[in-house]
Amino acid sequence: MRTATQLSGISVSEVLGKSVPDIVTAATDEWIEVAPDRVVETLQWLLDSDEFDAAQLSNLTAVDRHTHIEVIYHLQSLDLNHQLVVKTRTHGMDPAVVQSAYPVYKGALLQEREVYDLMGVRFEGHPDLRRLFLWDGFPGHPLRKDFLAMPGRITSGLEGFPFEDKDKPIRPINQENVETGVAYVVTGETDENRPETDLSEDRG
Repeated sequence: MRTATQLSGISVSEVLGKSVPDIVTAATDEWIEVAPDRVVETLQWLLDSDEFDAAQLSNLTAVDRHTHIEVIYHLQSLDLNHQLVVKTRTHGMDPAVVQSAYPVYKGALLQEREVYDLMGVRFEGHPDLRRLFLWDGFPGHPLRKDFLAMPGRITSGLEGFPFEDKDKPIRPINQENVETGVAYVVTGETDENRPETDLSEDRG
């Protein structure tokens, strides 16, 4: 099995920019970024280009950046054996809107529904934008960072995992776990035997 070459975003930006000036808003060695209203134009150009032949949308995902959401497209050419990454960002959180990739890649159909369901991104031009996993009327989008801060303290409803001590309440976020933002409990752990956490350590 051959390993696909990861194309430099800067190199992709230089070539793309010659044909479509000002379409790239940022670029690094790993990715290029375009405006949310130019996603279709960008993806179509990369698909049609003999140099890039981005024939496959191998993955579409999103990242919550607090003030906006990044939508990330992993594109691949099977014939040329390379891959590249395109990113865009919404102009805010509510609403979070970008163009749908469906007009270019039919494989975006379910991937965009998943991102809409879990992250709340609305894809303009999607032919059937509805939740994929959760039901209509479900309050919020559970992979967004503000989900647990919603009114009513929305929770998963799960009783817990088999290894959890059901008789001991989950301890709140404190100085020991504030970095991860995770509230957890370890079976058999008490305040007396819980290991000390050195918060002064450089975690780099």
